Order: sequence, then structure tokens, then C-alpha cells
Amino acid sequence: MFDVTLISDTTVDGIRRASFLTCGIVCSEQIDIELEGDIIRDIRYIKGCHGNTQGVASLCRGMKAEDVIARLDGINCHGRGTSCPDQLARALKKLL
Repeated sequence: MFDVTLISDTTVDGIRRASFLTCGIVCSEQIDIELEGDIIRDIRYIKGCHGNTQGVASLCRGMKAEDVIARLDGINCHGRGTSCPDQLARALKKLL
């Protein structure tokens, strides 16, 4: 119900770049993720609360994807059943 949709997934020189559409009930519309192995190199949210999404992305850089999933999975925004951080966790689960 609140799942993300993979729209692209490429790997060049060991860097995996994937883009996901969010479920449509959160503020962000898309999440772009760069991974090197299981380490997050970069995250970019399209739309959403710019300060919060920049903060989440900054805190996640350099972390293992599994650790980010453990911290963000299930975060609920205003009773929606998901959130921009939860959508990131869902996207990372699809990549692992």
C-alpha cells in the first residue's frame, strides 16, 4: 500500500544509482540513492520539506544501508502510515 516504485537502477564503476517514486501520500515525490556496496554515498529527495529531507540525507551519508533501514523503518508522519524517512527505508530494502 505504501510501497515505493523503482524507476531506474544502474551501476557504473561500482556505484549503484537508483531512483524511486514514493507512494504519493508523503511530501516528497522521488528519492534518488547512490550506493557503493552497502554504504550510502548520497540521497536526494525530489520535493518534500527541503530542510528535513536534506537533514535525513546528510545523516545517512556514509552509513550502511541496513543501519539506515533499522533507524527509519516505520516512521509515521501525521498518521499517514508512512513518511519520507520510511519511504527511504522501503527503497533501501528493495536495493538489498
